[in-house]
Amino acid sequence: MRLRTHLLGAAATAGLAAAGARVGVARQRRAITRRPADTHPAFGSLRAEPVTVVADDGTPLHVEVDECDDSPLTVVFCHGYALNLDCWHFQREHYRGRVRAVYYDQRSHGRSGRSPIGNATIDQLGRDLLSVLDAVAPDGPVVVVGHSMGGMTIVALADEHPELFGDRIVGAALLSTTAGGLDPTRVLLPIAPPWAGAGFHRGVAALARGHRAVDMVRRIGRDVALVATDQLAFGDPVPESYVGFVDQMLSATPFEVVAEFFPGFGSLDKFHAVGVLGKVPTAIACGTEDRLTSIGHSRKLHSLIPGSTLLECLGAGHMVILERSDEINGELDKMLDATGEMEGR
Repeated sequence: MRLRTHLLGAAATAGLAAAGARVGVARQRRAITRRPADTHPAFGSLRAEPVTVVADDGTPLHVEVDECDDSPLTVVFCHGYALNLDCWHFQREHYRGRVRAVYYDQRSHGRSGRSPIGNATIDQLGRDLLSVLDAVAPDGPVVVVGHSMGGMTIVALADEHPELFGDRIVGAALLSTTAGGLDPTRVLLPIAPPWAGAGFHRGVAALARGHRAVDMVRRIGRDVALVATDQLAFGDPVPESYVGFVDQMLSATPFEVVAEFFPGFGSLDKFHAVGVLGKVPTAIACGTEDRLTSIGHSRKLHSLIPGSTLLECLGAGHMVILERSDEINGELDKMLDATGEMEGR
């Protein structure tokens, strides 16, 4: 009965918020559609022959490798919460033909298999990254790049296997991320935006048991969610296609998966482990208007990782890899050059 009450309350809150604010939402929705169009290739159009990597607990991970015959270096990209490997669109476009690049869907995300109950944790994501490295980059130098939860994945790997940094791993990038001290409700905002109500956030674990009803509520509030995604994921007035792309990835992630990973954000505490990244060139970047993993987290990482660089993207939001792709790609280029593995390229 309590679950039913929570669900009905969330639905009612969503309905009332959408109805009460429909004029404002409609106005903002129209404003998004009037923004200049993007001329880049369609998001999700960059593909490679898939490879299945089996994690240490048997979960199949969807992996794609953009090969580059004369590249001695492999760059592995780890995406964030409720996204998938396609979020690296502009980085993938930038590095094709220049470097061997690996993209994969985190467990329970995108095309990867569902995680066994109890294994949807940040520590397990770190072990998944090692499985990917062992399977598709067993030899040669590797750089790891993570956005949001993907950055936490790299930190988890550093915590469990510090010996890899300065040996197999020769460079790293932590984008819009943290190693702890995160308010987990902030992470949930673009997936279950404010119109769902505070009770929705507090009852996330219980709501997971009624995830189909929650997914229905999310679909009903489509326009509201799109506007919320624009406000919470971006700082700039980006093209409508960017907003729709992110909203599509968020909407495609079942709420059951959202709920499984949710507790791990509040308990994350790995700032003690990040110093090892000082053994390799490490780039840190974040938008100054990031409402999910605020700029303070990146500044703290920078202070704890000797020799790291920090790029603060003025006015940008959480999805800085899309919103400020030129700045991020430029910072990644500098980090790759600093590894000494890109000479002559």
